[in-house]
Amino acid sequence: MSAGDVDVRWPVESDVPLILSLIRGLAEYERLSDCVTATEAKLRSTLFGPSRHAELLIASWRNEPAGFALFFENYSTFLAQPGMYLEDLYVKPEHRGKGLGRALLARLASIAVHRNYGRVDWAVLDWNEPAIRFYESLGAKRMDDWRIFRLTGDALQGLKDAND
Repeated sequence: MSAGDVDVRWPVESDVPLILSLIRGLAEYERLSDCVTATEAKLRSTLFGPSRHAELLIASWRNEPAGFALFFENYSTFLAQPGMYLEDLYVKPEHRGKGLGRALLARLASIAVHRNYGRVDWAVLDWNEPAIRFYESLGAKRMDDWRIFRLTGDALQGLKDAND
């Protein structure tokens, strides 16, 4: 592999079909395909519209799109400093082991340092041992004391309605 084999770039709006395809690939890998309700229109609006809710990087292997990282700013009250939440990191199975994941995370680290973020956080499925080993090899620390909670759908609406 040479440095020219891997490229990480910011997307443009015409990448929306590619982005949706990569999201579907991630969902399939995570066994969550039935959870994907993203559409090209929703991605266009939330990633490229006037109120952008996340940022994204696209990784390519020898000019072939092969993965992405989607992230957004969060905030640490303990640090009193903004941070980065990595929502998704995905590399197509046929391109794993070529340095794309490392290149994406290195670019994210560069962005975080440049923006004076205090940390980068993300979650990984507990069964995804290859990803866990990869993240730990980079120096990431597992946060075993923390559990992720989520409100969505009827539960989210129900809580809102109960408070109205």
